[in-house]
Amino acid sequence: MSPRERPRSRRTPPLPVRVQPARRIALDVLRAVRVDDAYANLLLPQRIREAGLSGPDAGLATELTYGTLRMRGYYDRVIALAADRPTSEIDPAVLDVLELGCHQLLTLRTATHAAVNESVELAREVASRSATGFVNGVLRGISRRDAEEWRRLVLDDAIDHDDRLAAEFSHPEWVVRAFRRALAADATGRDDESIEAELRELLAADNLPPRVTLVALPGLSDVHDLPGATLTGVSPIAALAAAGDPAASPAVAAGTARVQDEGSQLAALTLSRARPVEAGERWLDLCAGPGGKTALLGAEAELGGAVLVANEPVHARAGLVRRAVAALPARPEVLELDGTVLGEREPASFDRILVDAPCSGLGALRRRPEARWRKQPGDLAELASLQERLLDSAITALKPGGLLAYVTCSPHVAETRAQVRGLLRRWSDGIEQLDAQEVVERVTGGSIELGARSPSVQLWPHRNATDAMFITLFRRL
Repeated sequence: MSPRERPRSRRTPPLPVRVQPARRIALDVLRAVRVDDAYANLLLPQRIREAGLSGPDAGLATELTYGTLRMRGYYDRVIALAADRPTSEIDPAVLDVLELGCHQLLTLRTATHAAVNESVELAREVASRSATGFVNGVLRGISRRDAEEWRRLVLDDAIDHDDRLAAEFSHPEWVVRAFRRALAADATGRDDESIEAELRELLAADNLPPRVTLVALPGLSDVHDLPGATLTGVSPIAALAAAGDPAASPAVAAGTARVQDEGSQLAALTLSRARPVEAGERWLDLCAGPGGKTALLGAEAELGGAVLVANEPVHARAGLVRRAVAALPARPEVLELDGTVLGEREPASFDRILVDAPCSGLGALRRRPEARWRKQPGDLAELASLQERLLDSAITALKPGGLLAYVTCSPHVAETRAQVRGLLRRWSDGIEQLDAQEVVERVTGGSIELGARSPSVQLWPHRNATDAMFITLFRRL
């Protein structure tokens, strides 16, 4: 047979790469967060249930999603160096794939072939064919250096001290500066060096998965009866959840216990336990959605013979509030009114009011890591204005002698201490500030670190293992 007649050998096509469901779910959530402003903490559990994942697979999907979101800023710096181009020039769909691959290579230490090959396949599904070669090249370049070498390269590329902190801990630079000011305001008498050291602790704590805590709604369940749970010694009605899905607990399934951060629990208890409840009191949760604090306040009110009214102007969130309080024997009425004018509608009508105001959410970056990339410094002015109007409305709705708790899930000074000063100035003859620290110390049995002596309470993830809740109390004169 002549060479021309010899049959040509056919190259066997490569076997298709099977993408692990956890990786596909993680990418789906990352895309939704970027494109649709989705909330990962709401979407991810839904996607995991739809895919039928459980155990290690569900855990991997969770780690891939939250880990990538937390470290997105740092990974983008690595990718920019490896690709030799700014990430703004990379197709966002491809960038999501690269960030997910980067998390596997540098943090999870996933085998290179698994992280790269499945990332290339994901790129094939969400972008053009040319993107697969780009993803392959960038991720293989990243894999050639270890995590510590990349850290040195990224930090060496920073332009100043704050930019280095922003790079190392994957926070926007403006958030780094805001945290420093908040720590300084909560650290009377401490020097700059100790504040800087604590700032690093706070930024590092933001990048750790939060522990899952449960609240046993008073009168409906007992914290000692939650199966597998461990008492925390902080909130008297809290326990660390057992391993696995908290919804598997009968009390959680029945709605008599809930997943709730201890900071949120203490915010509600500061109002409900500031003084004894008198039967017939009328309480208001002015900004109730999604309803976690409402459920706790409702249980506390019912035990004392009080009545709780909840208000949430956004219809979908009002539905979440109604579901949150469904297990209460006396379900609170849920209004859907503009909270800034509710005081004019019902002046001097309530004995206790919680203003859990809409805020930047910078205190819950462990739990909602995408918030650090979603918020901008310019958002603060509008939020501060809304907080002022809600506080003024709440004071108007408060009876003489009534109590107001102002709460934000943010340590930003503009949303916390500045709001307190402004409220006391506007209502100088109408209100007095009470000692919220004394109440929290009493509620917790003195088991929580509260920092410098102040009428207000600022909780911190690195000190208290809670969200960075700010809590303060007022009384209407």
